[in-house]
Amino acid sequence: MSASQIYILISIIVLAIIAVVVFLRRKEQKPLSTLNTLAFLLIFAGIIFVDNRLISYSLFGAGIILAFIDIVKKSKK
Repeated sequence: MSASQIYILISIIVLAIIAVVVFLRRKEQKPLSTLNTLAFLLIFAGIIFVDNRLISYSLFGAGIILAFIDIVKKSKK
């Protein structure tokens, strides 16, 4: 196996362990806020429009800013 295949295998194993830990520590889920949903949609749209870098990075940036605003608003409550 080459070095890149070993890195990929290690990454898959680590992600599987993280998934197991998350499912075992599963708490009551809260619904997404409006800002959080909008941030997710903007980031997803940025992934879809990856061919046009200006639009893609703009959508990523807007999504990250909205997610950050949502985090700050929730931490003040």
